[in-house]
Amino acid sequence: MDLHTKLKILGAAAKYDVSCSSSGSSRKNRDGGLGNASLPGICHSWSDDGRCISLLKILLSNCCVFNCLYCINRASAETPRATFTPTEIAQLTVNFYKRNYIEGLFLSSAVYKNPDHTMELILNTVIKLRKEYRFNGYIHVKAIPGADPLLIEETGKYVDRMSVNIELPSNHGLKLLAPQKNRDSILKPMEFIHTRILQTREEKKLFRSAPSFVPAGQTTQLIVGATMDHDLKILRLSENLYRRFSLKRVYYSAYVPVTRHPNLPDIANPPLLREHRLYQADWLLRFYGFTTTELLDEKRPHLDAELDPKSAWALHNLHLFPVEVNTADYELLVRVPGIGVKSAKRIVMARKHHTIGYETLKRFGVALKRARHFITCRGKYYGERNISLTGLRDLLTSEVARKRNTIPTGEQLTFQALYPHAFTDNDVYTIISGEI
Repeated sequence: MDLHTKLKILGAAAKYDVSCSSSGSSRKNRDGGLGNASLPGICHSWSDDGRCISLLKILLSNCCVFNCLYCINRASAETPRATFTPTEIAQLTVNFYKRNYIEGLFLSSAVYKNPDHTMELILNTVIKLRKEYRFNGYIHVKAIPGADPLLIEETGKYVDRMSVNIELPSNHGLKLLAPQKNRDSILKPMEFIHTRILQTREEKKLFRSAPSFVPAGQTTQLIVGATMDHDLKILRLSENLYRRFSLKRVYYSAYVPVTRHPNLPDIANPPLLREHRLYQADWLLRFYGFTTTELLDEKRPHLDAELDPKSAWALHNLHLFPVEVNTADYELLVRVPGIGVKSAKRIVMARKHHTIGYETLKRFGVALKRARHFITCRGKYYGERNISLTGLRDLLTSEVARKRNTIPTGEQLTFQALYPHAFTDNDVYTIISGEI
């Protein structure tokens, strides 16, 4: 099989592995070397400043000994098979880099023959790139569950990031759809990588020349929608992984119905909206100080499809709002829908010198269409007052719903009951009590 055909097969097969981030490395170029993974060069697929960068994303092989029902590369699937040699991958990476097609390599693989054999091929590939071709650009590889820890450790010396994909969020799901896999074989390499990263940090404190080990950390991937696991279980797992292994990121991949089986859901399209909501909730866990139990519980095990998780949380915790932007703590400001981490920090810094007016908030990056319903500014409330909770939800869902925000007839309650600390006794508005 020629190289072009292999690239077509293994490039297409790699699209289902989404854990290809490339941020956090500071591997710099050396004299006579090729490529650079420092901050001005290689960044993740979407960098912090909005730049879109490219990685050569391929599988080493799609010849798999496992028969996971949800996977297009499972052993029983009738699909074209191919396997790269380490030399072929190294040549592809360098040639594509010289032509400015890519800025780094993401290398994953099916389990070819056995985990140790696959991991050894990956190790040989990265050694060839680093030593023979003197490639100093970004390299992210997948650690194969069940491989010898010595192979994983040696590979970690040459790459910037590693990922160990959990794929399914529960043991029941693994037994049902991937019976040849088990949770321990996945968690053990994650724990090993985490331990070695911590050891390396301590060694570098004593010896600056100590060799690096996976300097950009590790990631993992969860498939969403292939099993009946609810969002609460998925987010609890992600939260525990962040806490236990200090993961850089958990990636969520909407289940793509590539095959039919009684144990698989009968759906026509991937649950992309659910995947999007999980990413939003994950962001709240990582950067906004939220916990899973604040976003979901046993009575509400799934994220709201119509609202982003922060807005949904705010509607369930209206007793905390509105907050005064000139006095509220940073921790509470970032929980206001429409106020992000950067805008909250700008508010906190600016109010040290003067009080902040409503017109100033937009310059700080605040999304006032959402935030105005949950804040006061210099004691004044700028949101809709004569509105029901359903109407407020509609406003947050879509600005088009503004036309439907009317107060229906029924039992009345003052708006003060909704925002008791925001108004004086003279500020009386009506709202349906059953909708609070």
